[in-house]
Amino acid sequence: MLRRSSGKERAFDVVVVSGAGIDTNVYLPGRDIDFVVEANFSENIDYVGQAGGYSARGFAQLGKRTALIDYVGGDYHGSFIREEMQRDGIDIRAVFADPLGTRRSINFMYQDGRRKNFYDAKGAMAITPDGAACQEILRETWLAHFNIINWSRHLLPVAKDLGLTISCDLQDVVTVEDPYRKDYIDHADILFCSATNFEDPSSLVRAYLRANPERIIVAGLGDRGCALGTKDGVSFWPAVDLPKPVIDTNGAGDALAVGFLTSYCMDGFSLEDSVLRAQIAARYTCSIKASSSSLITRQKLDQYFDALKGQ
Repeated sequence: MLRRSSGKERAFDVVVVSGAGIDTNVYLPGRDIDFVVEANFSENIDYVGQAGGYSARGFAQLGKRTALIDYVGGDYHGSFIREEMQRDGIDIRAVFADPLGTRRSINFMYQDGRRKNFYDAKGAMAITPDGAACQEILRETWLAHFNIINWSRHLLPVAKDLGLTISCDLQDVVTVEDPYRKDYIDHADILFCSATNFEDPSSLVRAYLRANPERIIVAGLGDRGCALGTKDGVSFWPAVDLPKPVIDTNGAGDALAVGFLTSYCMDGFSLEDSVLRAQIAARYTCSIKASSSSLITRQKLDQYFDALKGQ
């Protein structure tokens, strides 16, 4: 799937386009918020998260040469993101300043790992990216993984003109006819989405395939597993189980994308094996509490994969 030429070696295995921010997870001691009282006592943890944070760090943790194109604030949170990315060996030359500050999410976390998210996108709707600077980074990769921060859509035709394989994570889809996501759908060679809003995601996956029968679609279904769509049809894969319990579902969809892309586009695994490895990465992420700094490594992914394949 990955488009490779006979030209020069590229500097990066993947460039992640947009989406890093700061998550604040609020862990509730009971089953729900008590709205009768003014104060609820909880455990509150800040960390680098959101789609770009999880995906960029996920690729790096799996040993892939990774760059990030993004806009974060010139504030404490933006500095923290830059420091964490650099610590992971991620190239941040194309991480620019958002004048409105760093994107934030507040996630109310339930005891079974579910969340209720409150998202502040800061200047995402107003930014126009520096096309020339971004192109310099994009021309050094074969694969561009886009998250759906509004300004990133301006770089889709740039990536297409450079002949890159384009993957896009649509996040939680409610309807196929969503104008906000249309640019990403139109440009993507590989689509990821959460289809938990659909009892049966077959119609959603087939709609994306009708627009481009050659593309690949991976739709996450939460604890129901995932669906894979190709020109050969739609197939379903049950969820995998790992020893550690599910405590935090933040970043699971991003790990699904990272696990699939590294396995299928970079490491030469089959579609079927890539789906299994993707689900392992996603399930492992669900066992990590409020952190993107300890995502699954290649060694652990291989170990779990070999064990599950041998069953």
